[in-house]
Amino acid sequence: MLSKQLLRCGTSIGANISEANGAISKADFSSKISIAYKESLETKYWLNLLYDTDFINSKTFNSMHDDADELCRILFSILKTTRISS
Repeated sequence: MLSKQLLRCGTSIGANISEANGAISKADFSSKISIAYKESLETKYWLNLLYDTDFINSKTFNSMHDDADELCRILFSILKTTRISS
């Protein structure tokens, strides 16, 4: 069940970014990026839980967590920029 949670929040990131690309206003764009950011944080949570319960090995964890962490930083940067310019 943990892996399903990871799949759900991980795929939600891309869905919200896609919705942000079709946003009708800056506020709408910012809102969708905010949701994607929060989903990326949740993804890191589930990855940690999967690793801590030995469902994934350290190599897989490190690779996926590093990617999720980079995505968090990118989304947060976009979010800060859109909130400042709004």
